[in-house]
Amino acid sequence: MDAPTVLLPRPDRSVEAYRLSGRPVAPVPPPRVFNRVVYAAAHVVVDPLAETDPFNRSQIDWERTLAFRASLWDLGLGVAEAMDTAQRGMGLDWPDALTLIRRSAEIARSRPDARLASGCGTDQLAVQDVRSVDDVVRAYEEQAEAIEGAGSQLIVMASRALVRVARGPDDYAAVYERLLRQARAPVVLHWLGPMFDPALAGYWGHDAVDDAMQVALDVISTHADKVDGIKISLLDKDKEIAMRRRLPAGVRMYTGDDFNYPELIAGDDEGHSDALLGAFAAIAPVASAAFVRLAEGDRAGFLAQLAPTLPLARHIFRSPTQYYKTGIVFLAYLNGHQDHFTMLGAQEGARSTLHLAEAFRLADQAGLLLDPARAAARMSAIMAVRGVA
Repeated sequence: MDAPTVLLPRPDRSVEAYRLSGRPVAPVPPPRVFNRVVYAAAHVVVDPLAETDPFNRSQIDWERTLAFRASLWDLGLGVAEAMDTAQRGMGLDWPDALTLIRRSAEIARSRPDARLASGCGTDQLAVQDVRSVDDVVRAYEEQAEAIEGAGSQLIVMASRALVRVARGPDDYAAVYERLLRQARAPVVLHWLGPMFDPALAGYWGHDAVDDAMQVALDVISTHADKVDGIKISLLDKDKEIAMRRRLPAGVRMYTGDDFNYPELIAGDDEGHSDALLGAFAAIAPVASAAFVRLAEGDRAGFLAQLAPTLPLARHIFRSPTQYYKTGIVFLAYLNGHQDHFTMLGAQEGARSTLHLAEAFRLADQAGLLLDPARAAARMSAIMAVRGVA
């Protein structure tokens, strides 16, 4: 059977008949446990037929949303729940996030090998109404109690409200120390850079990354028994490696670098990063196969398996990076995890037609279009709606 062909636009406004050529990597349950802790930050699936205002309130398709998490667990990946990939703060509010966490935790309890950690933030607050650091602490405490009560590990997310009211590094340290003292089990800290969320510029009380890093390291060192690890999403591998080498023994570095994850996870003679990545939701079958190789001691095979995914990840996460979620949902649609390309807050329109066309090419070349005929048919429909003919 001939490979399917799709009409795709080029930057010069011409249209090419693109013939798919990739060899799909089939999702296969891993035969062994990985030697890295690996989380994929998962998106949510909306109900496109719900009678709601899509800019302000979308209805979640719980069945498809939870099925996607099951697919990640089947591949040996952990699920990072209700994070920025799930459009936390960009369409997913705290009440729905808590429902999502509770439903995921219920399923995880029935799967002994399912790893789940969930985002704990302060997004129930209206940022403009926050008046004090105590307001921020109370919001964190409310979410932490609910998430731990559901049976999930905490991922303490960066807080826009804290940026608004903190007077300097001491306020950040005080907030995190109060939270860590109360945590029932070691947590994952989450340092999200301003390229992912411009409202988080100056986090930890400093604009300079090295100064901010020192504040975070001081907090971690003081409460190392309550910190499982820290995820940093700065898209700067050298900064990540520098911080990784300064972490206390037993505290993990979870890479959030969607541009350089293979070499950071493979590591060097002085250590390695574990992973908590939005990109892994898009490349799950390839990531799983690569981690099997790494667990077998095949570092070169691990790097070779992931290498074709890097151009796609770098494209999906290109500036403005906060709109990477559109690419994640786009791939989920092409691969049959949902029957539509519709997102919370109508974010399916956040990337250009040219951007989606290039993502399609790169996904094909990386072997990430699991059913090429289905992917081609769905891509042709998207292109037709966007005027490509």
